[in-house]
Amino acid sequence: MTTYHVRPVEPTTLKGLRSADDAGRRMVPVTDDEGGAPLRCCLRRSAPGERIALVSYAPLRRWAAENGADPGAYDEQGPVFIHAEECAGPDGEEVPFTNAHRVVRRYSAQGHILGGRLVEGASTFTSAFREAFDDPAVAVVHVRAVEYGCFLYEVRRA
Repeated sequence: MTTYHVRPVEPTTLKGLRSADDAGRRMVPVTDDEGGAPLRCCLRRSAPGERIALVSYAPLRRWAAENGADPGAYDEQGPVFIHAEECAGPDGEEVPFTNAHRVVRRYSAQGHILGGRLVEGASTFTSAFREAFDDPAVAVVHVRAVEYGCFLYEVRRA
């Protein structure tokens, strides 16, 4: 059985995104009056009053650069929420953001999409990750929101 690791946006990447995001824009911090934004730095929802920012992030592009892959047309960037200042990161190893429909998207070592699966509920995520990593062609998995298509987090073999 393959084990896996849920990964937030890396601290060194976050530091860069706070200067200029993957679209070349500078970060514009705001106070989140309502709370509830899915933070990709610590994999939890924001609390009312926290300083956050919406930045453009290209997760597959960054993974591909790290792994010598060329995702070609599969390269994409999109909006993600992060803390405006450095945070402590995730608290624990549980799978985050399981309370809504999500897509578990599988990618090859070349950075090409191999397929996806619609999931909802923690037990469904576990089986979707197991199914993905039982396929030796799968190199990395992204979890995305259905309603907006936004990247939530990356999953890799442990």
